[in-house]
Amino acid sequence: MARQFSELVDFKSSPHHDDEQVVHGTTVLALRYKDGIVILADRRATMGNLIMYEEAEKIEVLDDQTVVAISGAYARSIEVCRYLKHAFKYYERLNQFQISTEGKLMEISKALAGNMEAAMNGGIFLPIAAVYDPKDEEFSVHFFDAAGARFPGMDYATAGSGSERIRGVFEYLSRTKGPWNKRKRDDVLLDALVMLDIASSLDSATGGFQRRLPSVVLLTRDGVERLAEKELEKIAKKALS
Repeated sequence: MARQFSELVDFKSSPHHDDEQVVHGTTVLALRYKDGIVILADRRATMGNLIMYEEAEKIEVLDDQTVVAISGAYARSIEVCRYLKHAFKYYERLNQFQISTEGKLMEISKALAGNMEAAMNGGIFLPIAAVYDPKDEEFSVHFFDAAGARFPGMDYATAGSGSERIRGVFEYLSRTKGPWNKRKRDDVLLDALVMLDIASSLDSATGGFQRRLPSVVLLTRDGVERLAEKELEKIAKKALS
C-alpha cells in the first residue's frame, strides 16, 4: 500500500513559542471576475508592532489551476505551501494522473489541521485558495479556519487583520454593481485595490501601495499569470484618485 506524502517526509508542526517573535503578513484578497479570479496581496510583513519589511510575497502558485494567498505566520505559511506543491506532484507521479480539485482542497485542510499545535503557540496562518476545475470548467474561491474547516463556493474571500475592516464592502459592491463573476477584470481589480487601500488606512499591519505596489496574480483557463507592473500602475492610480 502506497504511503501518504506526509508520512514519507514526516511533515509535522514547527514549534513556535512567542507570538511577538513570529513574522506575520496581511492582507490578502481573491475575487471572481468574468473570465477567472484575481488574487491580490499587500507586501507588508510585521512582527508585533514592528514593520519588518515591505517586500513580502504572499501569493503562492501551487500548480496551473491552484493559487493560495497567505496571511498570518509568514515562515510557516511558506513552509506549508512548499509541502503542498510537492504533495500534488507526488500524487500525480504515483497515480499517473493529476489530483482532483477536491483532493487539492482536502490537502490544504489537512495541512492546516496538522498545524494546530504550532497555531496554538503563535504559528497560526489563514490561507485563501483560488482554484479552476478543468473537469467542470468552473472557478471557485475558498477560505479556511485555523483547524482546516473549508468554506467553499464563494465569489470572493479575504484574510488577515485588514480583512475585518473591509469584509462588508464586498457584499455592498456585489449588490450595487452586480455579481463579481459577471464583471470585467479591470473593474473588479480596481475595486479590490480600493478595498486594500481602505484596509491599509485602518490597519497598521496592512501595507498600502503608494510606495510599493501589491502582488496581483490572475487565474484563468489558460493558467496563472502575474499582472505586469505597468498595467497595475495605471489601475492603482485610479484607485488612489
